Amino acid sequence: MKNYLSIFLFIFSGFLFAQVQDADDLSKDLVKGKEVKPSIDLYKIYSLEKDTTYADTSMSLKNEYKYNYLRKDIFGLLPFANEGHTYNILNFGLIRKSVSPSFGFTAKHFNYLESRDIKYYSVPTPFTELYYKTVMEQGQSLDAFLTINTKPNLNFSIAYKGLRSNGKYINNISSTGNFRFTSSYFTKDKRYFLNSHFTAQDISNQENGGIIDVSLFESSEDPYNERDRLDVYFRDATSLLKGNRVFIDHSFKLNKSNPNCLVFTHQFSSEYKFFEFRQTTPSARFGDSFSSTINNKTRFNTLYNKFSVGYKTKNLGSLDFFIDDTNYNYYYNSVVYGNSGNIIVPNSVSDRINMAGGNYTYFANKLIAKLQVAQAITNQSISNIEASAKYSINSDYQFEFQYQKLNSLPNLNYTLNQSRYIDYNWANNFKNEKLNQFSFSALTKWLNASVQYKVLNDHLYFDNTTNDITILNVKPMQYDKTINYLSINANKEIKFWKLGLDVTVLYQKVDQASDIVNVPELTTRSTLYFSDHVFKKAMLLQTGVTFQYFTKYYGNDYNPLIGEFYVQNETKIGNFPMFDFFVNARIKQTRIYLKAEHFNSSITGYNFYSAPNYPYRDFMVRFGLEWNFFK
Repeated sequence: MKNYLSIFLFIFSGFLFAQVQDADDLSKDLVKGKEVKPSIDLYKIYSLEKDTTYADTSMSLKNEYKYNYLRKDIFGLLPFANEGHTYNILNFGLIRKSVSPSFGFTAKHFNYLESRDIKYYSVPTPFTELYYKTVMEQGQSLDAFLTINTKPNLNFSIAYKGLRSNGKYINNISSTGNFRFTSSYFTKDKRYFLNSHFTAQDISNQENGGIIDVSLFESSEDPYNERDRLDVYFRDATSLLKGNRVFIDHSFKLNKSNPNCLVFTHQFSSEYKFFEFRQTTPSARFGDSFSSTINNKTRFNTLYNKFSVGYKTKNLGSLDFFIDDTNYNYYYNSVVYGNSGNIIVPNSVSDRINMAGGNYTYFANKLIAKLQVAQAITNQSISNIEASAKYSINSDYQFEFQYQKLNSLPNLNYTLNQSRYIDYNWANNFKNEKLNQFSFSALTKWLNASVQYKVLNDHLYFDNTTNDITILNVKPMQYDKTINYLSINANKEIKFWKLGLDVTVLYQKVDQASDIVNVPELTTRSTLYFSDHVFKKAMLLQTGVTFQYFTKYYGNDYNPLIGEFYVQNETKIGNFPMFDFFVNARIKQTRIYLKAEHFNSSITGYNFYSAPNYPYRDFMVRFGLEWNFFK
């Protein structure tokens, strides 16, 4: 990872000094001998779907919510005790499904950047952002980013996010790295567009399996208020998720000036990743093993190509047809034999999927409507239908409707798994998962609200067959009945004088014959804050208190051997308040953050858990900053 960073920093230093100071589009204008800085809306950030935002150096409550390891608002996610570990999902509506089978090991992918997560840029001057935040013990979290246009139509960006944190508990070190390099280009006649990126990511965690005696944690009497005195299940286990990806998305418009034209598009992705679990001494908690040491490694290669031809019109929208090709190989370097010498667990699952479909997008003055249909033309019997409509009356009133009908293949670790632990070897032939999903959202000046309704059939999940937390024999299961899920989310921010109150409430309800999808009925977050300019308006100060809470429920437990959460119905978590006190300041393009996290932990009792046997974070004070440079 360090080699990638050194190479690209050397390349970028050449770009920086060779940047074209071309007058009209990107350079600084001179007015009466004085430099005029480009406006902030010229620093554009856009996604693969061409949704555009702008560089944000403001000090707002939204930025406070995004100031964390994932760099996004994590309402609905419950972090584990150490930074860079996993998150328990409180909001089931956050779970996303894809039509093609994914690698699996989903508990290790929260910080793994997929193709849809990568952003592209266009800037008039070099733009840099530095993120820094202290961690729990002996380490730091850093995200450094630089983007530059060497020409008006050619942009490069380079970024690296690194983390090391020892944590408070035994065998709990997190060490991660996310390297990103992007490039964007278009011809001067704007007929050809290119976006591409390369990522190299590694997410390593020491895995302790949680604390053994929760009564010692809940009493927190000396010496057990020192968390490294609490005994844990594993002292020598480590997991590692690592992957590299090359991605290209480019298009060519047949006509130069005619608004009605044909557009040819090609998308390419090549990715290799693996998940590894190592343990020096086998643990009886996972059952018997084949060997005296554990070294499980699951590998995954995927090659993706998508070709489409579309027709764009000025008044009737755009219509395109596509065909894509997905070629994947999920594999091990061995097979598992039965007692009679036959192979009971093969070494790989590989397949080739071809899908055909179409997209239609309609733009009106206040309406954007989209429809996408995709169907496998090979023998996998998978399909996806998505429809959406967004209507904007004005900036105060916006409404959006979405619908999806998905028939998808199981994640590959449901189908095949090999391990040195005997009970963690399986080869399954599950049915496709089916999903019908409706959602509606309204953004108004009075209230922001959204409703989501899901109907799940043949839902896949992991379950502990022993119903005993001390013995983990976790297997993939398929639920043969229908699950109905409903969520209602409401948010309102009220401002008066220099005070603000932001309240978010999430209500969830599940209708099912067995407790498979477990969620807290109520999850809430409220922030009361004060904002004002001080020191003759040289500094913007923001300070306040954030309260978070979710009702008790049978929260999913975490199994580090397979990098997944599993369903359990023996131990409830929740019903504990979380108070954070923060003081933030902005000086020019620098934002400074100081927070006392969970400062009520010793007052309201030590019954707080992120998952059974995995405590939530104790009180701690953390400091950090975000620093932007525009040249």
